[in-house]
Amino acid sequence: MSETSPDGPTVLVVDDEPDVAELYAYRLRKEYAVRQANSGEAALDAFDETIDVVLLDRRMPGMTGDEVLDEIRNTDHDTRVVMVTAVDPDVEIVDMPFDDYLCKPIGRDALINSVEQQLTAQEYSETMQDLIRATSKKGVLEAELPADELADSTEYQTLEARIDELRAHNSELLDELDDYEAAFNAVEHSAPELGSGGTSREASF
Repeated sequence: MSETSPDGPTVLVVDDEPDVAELYAYRLRKEYAVRQANSGEAALDAFDETIDVVLLDRRMPGMTGDEVLDEIRNTDHDTRVVMVTAVDPDVEIVDMPFDDYLCKPIGRDALINSVEQQLTAQEYSETMQDLIRATSKKGVLEAELPADELADSTEYQTLEARIDELRAHNSELLDELDDYEAAFNAVEHSAPELGSGGTSREASF
């Protein structure tokens, strides 16, 4: 595990590819304290109550990102977890307790914006945080799966119903916010297609 410690929130970057973890850390460390881990086991060793946001790879040898996520949620720490992964999402993500899901490769701006959004979300009520999580999952699924598949999905229909319920519960706060969905969906949830202006994860800093 490696660590940088400027003032400000702390981000734990977890990826089994050291060069990828270092790239993400490089992009973040000017603004945040950054810890790095290259396995699920090392991630749990590095994790404590001082971590504000975890950027977590799903596909890792040994302990997977999904298992790390479950272990983090078994603690009483109020930590935001963003899955940053090459694993294409399916409707199974509806029941996963992450806060956002980004598909590799991730550009610099998308990475920084995601961390900033999660830190902002920490300031909201729990039901508002639930709404943001659910809206994020809906956006990811709509970006990655065909509409006819979603229309036939019980999980997706349940997610939509949950979003409607949470919107009703948070109606007063939503009236005060300026288009919260646009703000929290501004992050690129899916990898840009080659030839469409997208960049690889080795893109410039």
